Amino acid sequence: MTDRAAVLRDLHVPGKPLILPNVWDAASARAVVEAGFPVVATGSAAVAEVLGYDDGEATPPAEMMAAIARIARAVDVPVTADVERGYRLPPADLVERLTATGAVGCNLEDTDRATGDLVDVEEQAGFLAAVRAAAGPDLVINARVDTYLRGDRTRQAAVERARRYLEAGADCIYPIGLGDEKEIERLVTEVEGPVNVLFRPGTPSLARLAELGVARISFGHGLHAAAHAHARTLFQAVAEGRDPYA
Repeated sequence: MTDRAAVLRDLHVPGKPLILPNVWDAASARAVVEAGFPVVATGSAAVAEVLGYDDGEATPPAEMMAAIARIARAVDVPVTADVERGYRLPPADLVERLTATGAVGCNLEDTDRATGDLVDVEEQAGFLAAVRAAAGPDLVINARVDTYLRGDRTRQAAVERARRYLEAGADCIYPIGLGDEKEIERLVTEVEGPVNVLFRPGTPSLARLAELGVARISFGHGLHAAAHAHARTLFQAVAEGRDPYA
């Protein structure tokens, strides 16, 4: 576990980002590895949908952990799992369950799913510190900063949280929703730690994000949504008596 965590941690290189096409099951995980990617990352929204639940910690923790474990067993590369804000599990319990799946990394967000509000920055820092204390070096923590989704959307607010989360033991910062090129460049400079950007339509290209100093690029729910949309067109073709392979 420690060796795989070290490999994952070392792949967070500003200017040469770790690219993570997020997966949703064992088959998609294997496809990502076959495409040459050195790490598999799960997406919580995609996994939840596959399991029949809504995103937003509606998935029972045991089911989410079982899904992560199936993915980790299917591949021979480090796996990092999106576990929202930990499904209301105490930090030590969360780490124990994650470790049992075989995952060596995780995303942890700072939104309280019960209220839909941002968690107080010091409360979240304390949570991240407790996760780090329980995990030691065996877990790479990607701390999501949700200020661009439901905060005041200022760089100052994002940087404040990012710096505090790094101090608390996070390995990487994930300002989800940030897509403006100039703001990404400034935030990367001010945070002084590895930064993860969500790739989506309108975001700078992968090459440009590397030039901006980004250390990690993920795709969230986007690839699963695109794959599912394509599947729906195939099903509709069958329903209409057409050849879905034409």
